[in-house]
Amino acid sequence: MKKFLAILLTALTLGVPGIAAAQDASAPAEAPAAVEAAPAPAEAAAPAAEAPAEAAPAPVLNSGDVAWMLTSTMLVILMTIPGLALFYGGLARTKNMLSVLMQVFVIFSLISILWVIYGYSLAFSGAGKFIGGFEKIFLKGIGPDTMSGILATLPEYVFIAFQGTFAAITTALIVGSFAERIKFSAVIIFSVIWFTFSYVPMAHIVWGGGLLGADGALDFAGGTVVHINAGIAGLVGAYVLGKRIGYGREAFAPHSLTMTMIGASLLWVGWFGFNAGSAGAANGAAGLAFINTVVATGAATLAWILGEAMFKGKPSMLGAASGAVAGLVAVTPAAGFVGPMGAIIIGIISGFVCLWGVGGLKRMLGADDAFDVFGVHGVGGIVGAILTGVFASQGLGGTGGLTPDTFSMGSQVVIQVKSVIFTIIWSGVVSFIAFKLVDMFVGLRVAEDEEREGLDIASHGESAYHY
Repeated sequence: MKKFLAILLTALTLGVPGIAAAQDASAPAEAPAAVEAAPAPAEAAAPAAEAPAEAAPAPVLNSGDVAWMLTSTMLVILMTIPGLALFYGGLARTKNMLSVLMQVFVIFSLISILWVIYGYSLAFSGAGKFIGGFEKIFLKGIGPDTMSGILATLPEYVFIAFQGTFAAITTALIVGSFAERIKFSAVIIFSVIWFTFSYVPMAHIVWGGGLLGADGALDFAGGTVVHINAGIAGLVGAYVLGKRIGYGREAFAPHSLTMTMIGASLLWVGWFGFNAGSAGAANGAAGLAFINTVVATGAATLAWILGEAMFKGKPSMLGAASGAVAGLVAVTPAAGFVGPMGAIIIGIISGFVCLWGVGGLKRMLGADDAFDVFGVHGVGGIVGAILTGVFASQGLGGTGGLTPDTFSMGSQVVIQVKSVIFTIIWSGVVSFIAFKLVDMFVGLRVAEDEEREGLDIASHGESAYHY
């Protein structure tokens, strides 16, 4: 227990999701996975008595952890391209499908490059409260044999690649809010600004040893950093760009729910890398996050279609897919901190609340959030972040978060609410400024005749379908 607490306290200092899980003592005996950043307990150090007492053991690569984290990284890529691309593409009208696919594909490529140039360094090096440092810009000083200073059983390149996929999908999520009316050049410039000034600082603030991480905020895999951050940016974008031509007067039905279903399924599969991969190792915490990702998603799907049946008369395939994504979003911050029963309750609540988020709340806000980025990711992220503070309680089957011996539900919920409010304000301000700057430089919206023609032809000179 002393060893476990030392690891958890180290993870809290570093502020990285699920790091305590990466050091779980259940790692394979033949390759020590539990290499703490803190000095080893005396009993663990006994076999190496000849070494100086104050020296910490050198990091030791664990091939099982490496294999799982490489797999998790590929799963997150799968959930972005093609998962997110097909989910959004199916929701678009036929004349705009390729534009959505193009935006997701290119954003993933763009952010992956920016991440290794400066994003990783600013997010995961340095000791600032709001932003990191430039020590690892251009991945300076990192090589194939460099071990991660955060996940001690992994090469640093593996950790960099894994975290880079989070940065890319978060930025890509936003495009669903302003789809079908934005210039492609505006999407690219906005993505650069928002990634630099919203995603990277939030990653550092929560996971890189910044303000919220030091405060004890629980975010296992991205409730604040990913979903609330992107959801608020999407809502701001919907307001700043304005409504699509014909919105509220014409039918804007998805052109292919089949593709949306395929996309949602790929998202669900890829999300196991997103959540279970955030354990940072092939261990018990990864297993907990894995099963929570299954049951929360299933519960949210059932809750959503039940709500549709009650209030609309019929459950829909779009509702089932949307409910699944709502459950995935809501369990993300909680995945490694709550028990399966708590995950089911989080899924049920998120299913009903996000159904309201894309219906009643959306009408109240009056924004044309084309693919309900805020209604699902923003609302679901808020629900999940707050409920993490509740169901992380050991009395409700949770793990007790990062400090199980001193966990207090009331105090943790207060911390979670503070982290939600902070993220809303940070992302909202940065997003508004970013959209306004882009509008000044290149303009945000395509011309009216181009919007009517469709962005596939107007912006890219090609069509998704030929009849």
